[in-house]
Amino acid sequence: MNPEASRCLLCKKPKCAIDGCPVHTPVPEAMLLYRQGRLEEAGRLLFRNNPLSAITSLVCDWKQFCYGHCVLNVKQVPIRWYEIEQEISGQYLFNHRLERQSLELTGERVAIVGAGPVGLAAAVWLWEAGADVNIYDANPRMGGVLRYGIPAFRLDKKYCDVFELMFADAGISFHGGIEIGKDLTLSALSAEYDAVLVGAGAEVPATLRIPGEERAVQALPFLKDPSAYKLGKKVIVIGGGNVAMDACRTAVRMGCETWVYYRKTFENMPANPLEVEEAKADGVQFKVFQAPVEVKDGGVVFRDCENVQPEDGGRVVTRIIEGTDHFVECDTLITAISEKPDATLQEAARSMENVWMAGDFLTGPATVVEAVASAKVAVEAIKAKML
Repeated sequence: MNPEASRCLLCKKPKCAIDGCPVHTPVPEAMLLYRQGRLEEAGRLLFRNNPLSAITSLVCDWKQFCYGHCVLNVKQVPIRWYEIEQEISGQYLFNHRLERQSLELTGERVAIVGAGPVGLAAAVWLWEAGADVNIYDANPRMGGVLRYGIPAFRLDKKYCDVFELMFADAGISFHGGIEIGKDLTLSALSAEYDAVLVGAGAEVPATLRIPGEERAVQALPFLKDPSAYKLGKKVIVIGGGNVAMDACRTAVRMGCETWVYYRKTFENMPANPLEVEEAKADGVQFKVFQAPVEVKDGGVVFRDCENVQPEDGGRVVTRIIEGTDHFVECDTLITAISEKPDATLQEAARSMENVWMAGDFLTGPATVVEAVASAKVAVEAIKAKML
């Protein structure tokens, strides 16, 4: 047994679960079962609450969520619950078969657009509730960002493979290589199915809106198939989020001298602080207070930035310092500044009564566990109306 379990206070009002976890993982209940050696029951409890528990326990920003909200933070010794969750959920996932909540099928047919975190979690909950579930995705295999975005050194693809096997065993149909809006319209799905859940993610890269940007490589296509790119000796990644960290850590593993340039400070980076530290440990170098103003052959023109405190004492703002342009050589520039949903598909989804949205497609870029939490809300709404 992990010794961390014995330190848990089994709080009656656990901040780690109530305030810290987007899916409100029942930490005390699972921890107690773990202490008692009832791992199968603990795994079932966690899976029913979050089918991606084995995955989120690996890729979560623990400092932001459970670990950061543990009551023992006051003594600076928070419980590493995520380690125990990895042990429980990993063992359970690879030995689990889906189970219907009732032997009587409801007969409703549900289509899920997107086979990423939203789609996988929603498919489990809807199938278990008795629905006939069909998943559509532009990629040939399930997983979405879990397979095609998060690098294998952070998440082994076996965690995606197991869902493919589990779904095939349960009779959940997967239709890969189909892009909704191009190969099949959302209105056609809406007409064919009783309910449609769109959780396709935010996959349209934001732009820098600077001259020469077309010379840059977008992070998401790069992460999908790094071997398709010849990066050269020196790579610069622009951005401070988790996608930027995945891109820079992938590039440095390809033997490149890799730099991350960011227009604010480390404290402002939206990336998981643990990922930033691991990127540094991998050999990635960082340069802050740098804003790109033009991409040229052989490099990028950057301009210095600084933080400014408004006279009225308001929020600190970062401003570009004019007259500080300087050219930085690189062989490849990778941009990872943000992503947004397909606006046309989003507008179409909002106009249809039997279509629901969840995850990044609804909220914009967020974490895996936040996507699962959003899927749970949408599934409950679908069940309340359809099942």
